[in-house]
Amino acid sequence: MNNFSFQSPTRYVFGRGVEYKVGELTISMGCNNVLVVYGQGSAVRSGLLDRVVKSLEENGVACQLLGGVRPNPVDSTVRQGIAMCREHGIDGLVAVGGGSAIDTAKSIAVGVYCDVDFWDLYLGKARVTNALPLGVVLTIPAAGSEGSTSAVITNETDRQKLGLTGGDIMRPRFALLNPELTLTLPMSQTLAGISDMMAHIMERYFSPTQGVETTDRISEGLLMAIINEARRVVANPDDYDARANIMWSGTLAHNGLCGCGRDEEWSAHGLEHVLSALYDVAHGHGLSVAFPAWMTFAAQSRPEKIAQFGRRVFGVTAADDHTAALEGIQRLKDFYREVGLPVTLRELGITDADYQRFAADFHRDNGPVVGNYCPLSEADSEAIYRLME
Repeated sequence: MNNFSFQSPTRYVFGRGVEYKVGELTISMGCNNVLVVYGQGSAVRSGLLDRVVKSLEENGVACQLLGGVRPNPVDSTVRQGIAMCREHGIDGLVAVGGGSAIDTAKSIAVGVYCDVDFWDLYLGKARVTNALPLGVVLTIPAAGSEGSTSAVITNETDRQKLGLTGGDIMRPRFALLNPELTLTLPMSQTLAGISDMMAHIMERYFSPTQGVETTDRISEGLLMAIINEARRVVANPDDYDARANIMWSGTLAHNGLCGCGRDEEWSAHGLEHVLSALYDVAHGHGLSVAFPAWMTFAAQSRPEKIAQFGRRVFGVTAADDHTAALEGIQRLKDFYREVGLPVTLRELGITDADYQRFAADFHRDNGPVVGNYCPLSEADSEAIYRLME
C-alpha cells in the first residue's frame, strides 16, 4: 500500500427535501451573492430551480442565473460564467444538476482567479490557485463531481475533452442529495450514470499497487451494490431506496475513497473522452463500450486483477487467471446488456470509426504512453478501439 492522505471536506446532506437547505448552507460558506448554474430546463420544469432561488432569497442571498449547460459541457459556457461573476461581483456559486452543471461551475470558480484564459488550466499552462466557494444541489447521480477534486470540459474549437484536477480547492463545500429528484430521470440517463460511477471505481481498482485489500473490498462492495440496485431500479423506476443507494454510491465512487493507498489507471476514461468529444455521445454510454475493451486488452498481459474482479464481483469460479478475467469481462458486458447499456461502437451509433484518428487524439491529449496497470502506446490504444467494434 502506498502512503496517502485522504480528506473529504464536502458536507453531504442526504434525503427528502434537503434542497430547501440551500440558502442556509450558502450563507454558512460565507456567500451572499451567488451565480446559480444549471442545465437545459429540467430544473426549471420541475420547479426545483424556483425552490432553490426562493431558499437563497429567504436567507438574504442575491443570485444571478446561468442556464443552458449541456451534456459534455463546453468552454464557451464557462467563459460566459466567468464574465458574469466579474461583472456582478459574485462571491460564490451554486450548481443545480448533474456533473455537467457542477463541472461548469467548478471551472468558473477557478477561472475567475485565472489571469489568462481558463482553458490554460486544462492545458497545464496555468495552475489552479484559488476558487470561489461552491455548493451543489445534485439531480443526476453519475459523475460524482459533487464531492470530487476534478472537472471535465470540452473545447468546442478543437474538440478536445480534458480533465482538470485542483485538489480540495475544487471540492464543493456542500452537496445536497435528494433521491426524489432522480425519480423522473429517463432510464437511459439513470443507466448512463450507473456506468459512469462503476467506471470511477474501476479506474482506481485496476491498479498495479499491491497490499490494498481494504480499499479493494470497499470498491468491490460498492460495485456489487450498484449492480444490485441497478437491477432494482430497472424493474421499478419509482423505488426510492434503489435510487437512494445509487445516488450515495455515485458520491462514494468519486470522492477519493476508492483510490486510497494506490496508483490509479484512468485510461478507459481518456479513451472514452475521444468518443464523446467527437460524437457527443453520453459519457456513461461511451464508458460501457470503452471499459470492457480496455479490460480485454489488459487481460492479455496482466490478467490477475481483472480475474480478482471477476471472482469477487461476479462470482467467477475459474482457477486460471486468464480464463477468470475473460469470464469476468463477459459477465460485465452481460450486465450492461441486461440493463440496457451499449457495449459496441455501433450501439453508440458510431458507424464511421476512424481508429487511427481516435488513438492519435487520445495520445495527443494524454501523452505518448498512458496508464499504470497496463501502459498503452498509440498502437495499443488503436487495438483497444478496434475491440469496441
